[in-house]
Amino acid sequence: MRRWFVASLVANMLIIVTGAVVRLTGSGLGCPTWPECFEGSYTPHPEAGIQGIIEFGNRLITFVLIIVALAAFVSAWRNRRAFSKLWWLTLGIGLGIPFQGVIGGIVVRLDLNPWLVALHLLLSVALIVLSTWALTIARGVPADQVSTRTRALVILTFAIAMVAIWIGTIVTGAGPHAGDLDSPRNGLNILIVARVHSASAWLLTITSVASLVVLRRAGHRRATRAATMLLGTVILQGVIGYIQYFTGLPVGVVILHLIGLTLVALAAARLLFSSTSRGTQP
Repeated sequence: MRRWFVASLVANMLIIVTGAVVRLTGSGLGCPTWPECFEGSYTPHPEAGIQGIIEFGNRLITFVLIIVALAAFVSAWRNRRAFSKLWWLTLGIGLGIPFQGVIGGIVVRLDLNPWLVALHLLLSVALIVLSTWALTIARGVPADQVSTRTRALVILTFAIAMVAIWIGTIVTGAGPHAGDLDSPRNGLNILIVARVHSASAWLLTITSVASLVVLRRAGHRRATRAATMLLGTVILQGVIGYIQYFTGLPVGVVILHLIGLTLVALAAARLLFSSTSRGTQP
């Protein structure tokens, strides 16, 4: 069961990266309609070239997600007496994947509207968080019992991580990589939103350091490891972010930044679920 949950987590992280490849190669409309790729065909036409293949390949990965989510759901169903919460979590993840596909179809039909593209990515981030939660429960390791103030700091750190990711999608919507030459941008000043995003990342760094210090001093080993992982991924992501900013957003570095995004989402979720307030169930 745990192996299927790991596979579900990895698959939901992978589709963010492959979606980034679609956008960064200008293949967002390689299949210009949905659910078909072209009118009357579910596969790309030869004239679509490599862009049609890239977009079609990304769509196929959705079926991998569905298969893995279904296997995870069946595993949770078979163990529902011991892990009743997992049944609901895997059900939510399973329902979220086709919903994600529908949003993707709307994105294509609206010529890659940047606000909908952002929503498309943020739903994948939510699925990463849910998958991390499911895997945490399946491992059966109890969360550290922490004070109310410490738990509030952990929740705040997680919330700031999600806000930083959201602002990052706004920066993307203002940037040059639209997914297609004719796709609209959100019209915001990219320098301003990039600086706001940078400020949110620095705030996340501060709260990550604070969480690490507080958890370590209190002797919460599991939560301390999670906070260390988050701080490390945030620093790495920040370095990549500044490199892409000062080098003019090269495609390879942007892809690394999207990989970093998935790691930050995973690490923030791991920190959130590694602790609980004293007197509550893990």
